Amino acid sequence: MGEETIKLTNKHKQQTVNWLIFISVLLVATNLRVPLTSVGPLIPTIREDLLINNTLAGFITTIPLLALAFISPLVPKVANRTGMGKAILISLIILIAGFLIRSYTGVVGLFTGTIIIGVAIAFGNVLLPGFIKLNFPLRVGLVTGFYSIFMNTTGAIGSGLSVPLTTLGNIGWNGSLAFFVILAIIALISWSVLMTRAEIKEINISSSQTKRKTNMWKSKLAWSITLFMGLQSLVFYTLVTWLPDLLLHHDYSQSEAGWMLFLLQISLFPTTFLVPIFAERMKDQKALSILGASLFLFGSLGLLFGSGFLIILSVMSFGLGSGVTFSLSMMFFTLRTTDAQQAAEVSGMAQSIGYLLAAIGPVLFGALYDLTGTWVGPMSLLIISALVLFVVGIQSGRKHVIE
Repeated sequence: MGEETIKLTNKHKQQTVNWLIFISVLLVATNLRVPLTSVGPLIPTIREDLLINNTLAGFITTIPLLALAFISPLVPKVANRTGMGKAILISLIILIAGFLIRSYTGVVGLFTGTIIIGVAIAFGNVLLPGFIKLNFPLRVGLVTGFYSIFMNTTGAIGSGLSVPLTTLGNIGWNGSLAFFVILAIIALISWSVLMTRAEIKEINISSSQTKRKTNMWKSKLAWSITLFMGLQSLVFYTLVTWLPDLLLHHDYSQSEAGWMLFLLQISLFPTTFLVPIFAERMKDQKALSILGASLFLFGSLGLLFGSGFLIILSVMSFGLGSGVTFSLSMMFFTLRTTDAQQAAEVSGMAQSIGYLLAAIGPVLFGALYDLTGTWVGPMSLLIISALVLFVVGIQSGRKHVIE
């Protein structure tokens, strides 16, 4: 009876720890997109208040993507020294500092804080897939689904609330941007409690069973996953930047175009949550890869040649496709690797290239429009991206792992 009581106590204790890990992961996820999405709608106000030109204002959204691109490959090396848990804890502290510096220290602080925020987000982006694989090996799809939906939901809320918040007690754009530091503080508290639990103190990438290091940059499979991640990032961030302008060409008002951008973001919710769950249970993920690329292709052709209700369907198609491809990218980091170390390494590589393409995509899209004077050239960029996604998606979706 005594042994049964001890076993039951230990079981309940482990369940409590698992729930704490799960909640902490979700709280970190709420901070991975909102610092980026909340600033875009405020750029006109920031530009006017700080008397900066359009070029500098454009860098406010580009800098964090570049920071993500250049820092992501370094994250696994840092985490290998400190452990995943401690690295994420430190990144939350850095994120809080970045929020405050960006909001309250003038022009220099605006850009310095933006860089700091990009660095902090890179750690969470890269490490959470490996952390999930390590702690929830039998529930990777379910946990990844919740992680993705929390990240995207708070991102959408951030873009919608940032302007209305400026009028709350006249806190202005500074207070609006700083408001979301609350999410980082809550995540830090939860993660600090998590790190005090003996059961997870030893979480460290170096504790994985990998005996032989893999050079991800020479792996064909790693490059397929990287291109899949990169191209879906390019499509999403290009649309977030240019969809309103493109819809003006279809005789939408600015207000209507804004609501269509909102439709794009909420359309990705169902597939963002469901795809990881289905992906984990499927023999391979080729069909899901084809589905995501097909949705992008349909959306591109619909926006280019369609009108009326077809435009609405095209925007929803992009949203659904973004949910499929983003969640599938996160799952590839775990399904195509053998342990947490490999998951973190391929995540770092894929997100480095992915966010570099995400930073280049909107600029290239705009340049093609300036060069051609029509939307055919820019939309061809998205069509080509969708076609390449077919190829690399099928390669990434095959049932095999990085060796």
